Amino acid sequence: MTAARSTRGSQDSQDADDFDVEEVLALVKGAGARPSGESGRAERDVPGPQGTDPAAAPASGGRDGGEGRHARHRSTPWPEARAVAERAARSLARRTPVPVPLDASLGLVLAAPLTALTDLPSFDTSAMDGWAVAGPGPWEVREDGVLAGHAEPERLGDGEAVRIATGARVPRDATAVLRSEHGHLDDKGRLHASAAQEPGSARSRGVLAPAHGQDIRPRGQECRSGDQLLPLGALVTPAALGLAAAAGYDTLAVVPRPRAEVLVLGDELLTKGLPREGLIRDALGPMLPPWLRALGAEVVAVRRLGDDAEALHKAITGSRADLIVTTGGTAGGPVDHVHPILRRIGAELLVDGVKVRPGHPMLLARTQEDQHLVGLPGNPLAAVSGLLTLAEPLLRTLAGRTAPEPYTLPLGEAVQGHPHDTRLIPVSLRGERAVPLHYNGPAMLRGIAAADALAVVPPGGARAGQELELMDLPWAVTGIDACFG
Repeated sequence: MTAARSTRGSQDSQDADDFDVEEVLALVKGAGARPSGESGRAERDVPGPQGTDPAAAPASGGRDGGEGRHARHRSTPWPEARAVAERAARSLARRTPVPVPLDASLGLVLAAPLTALTDLPSFDTSAMDGWAVAGPGPWEVREDGVLAGHAEPERLGDGEAVRIATGARVPRDATAVLRSEHGHLDDKGRLHASAAQEPGSARSRGVLAPAHGQDIRPRGQECRSGDQLLPLGALVTPAALGLAAAAGYDTLAVVPRPRAEVLVLGDELLTKGLPREGLIRDALGPMLPPWLRALGAEVVAVRRLGDDAEALHKAITGSRADLIVTTGGTAGGPVDHVHPILRRIGAELLVDGVKVRPGHPMLLARTQEDQHLVGLPGNPLAAVSGLLTLAEPLLRTLAGRTAPEPYTLPLGEAVQGHPHDTRLIPVSLRGERAVPLHYNGPAMLRGIAAADALAVVPPGGARAGQELELMDLPWAVTGIDACFG
């Protein structure tokens, strides 16, 4: 059962929905004993003693295998766990770059510098609609005009002008472009410059004339062929796509997306309809794939395996993904098969529990030389915590992305902390403050669904106005389309 505190009433009252009974007692007593679980699926998500076989502990009923499975566990501090995940990805061989068409490159990372294949612009072009003119006015205007996309126009003689469109190639010997609003034709059809000229306009023999080169974009103004436009490791944004296209690219050499496979565990999960008869809806199956894509992964499969140990073993050993993500089953209960199977296949356990709430039973293992597994707790918000703690730094590094610059904001109100562990809470960014959101228990998604970021709360909590580190949610920064398109 979750130890709930009403969120109605005073704004000074903080949610305790992410604490179970033991955690609340620890907060009240200031006890040093380590809480052992979370609400909802906590029984199956409590990690067993490090270096021991949870399956060997005596069972006394329930999914957690009884009191014997709640022995203290030496968890990894939250910042260190994130660093371990990043190092795990960096230890792998550099990923082979792949050529990708421009329209499929958004969100990928350049595997080579983007250098200009031509001068930009590649010829002198008009920056405005108006007339290309040669020498001082007034000018005799040709009958023809110059449009964008046409072949090189006939050169201009001194005292001549020709109608020209924005982006059109400027005739040779043209000295300027006179904007449409800055010129007028007399009754003989000759072009005169008006008094409303741009700064820098000149008078020649008492006659107004545009400044030399005015409103002409000269060849190579933006770059010369061979100039570096973007460095190795740059993220391909919509603007980068436009720049690459302008520079003549059809494909880009990029770091391939790491492949991820999601294994949803639990016999109690429904894929449609209302919860009934002890069964609950699967929230992680729909949520994790788009979130993993937002973190830079290509999701190759989502499999629902129930609590079948052999099916889980077959799925893990048969996967060719760079990252396997499991949901639930990371503790030592009678149907929590992740640890036993990792031991069975000889996986190297890099992180086995993290000092963070919610989500402390998460794990990270190296299953093959070039493959990792992130085991997420079964509770939805606890799974989000595990995703951002372990999967995000690993996938970011594999995808070649740079770590976001850390930043802080003051809290809009006080937040209760865990006695010993870091706490991650959903917040809404309002002006220059981070406002904690309620409904932030490990089994809840209502808070995170309305959040812009997660605040990193140190052990013991934080007071109103205290600066806390924030972790942006991908769509809060770039928008849904940019994240998942």
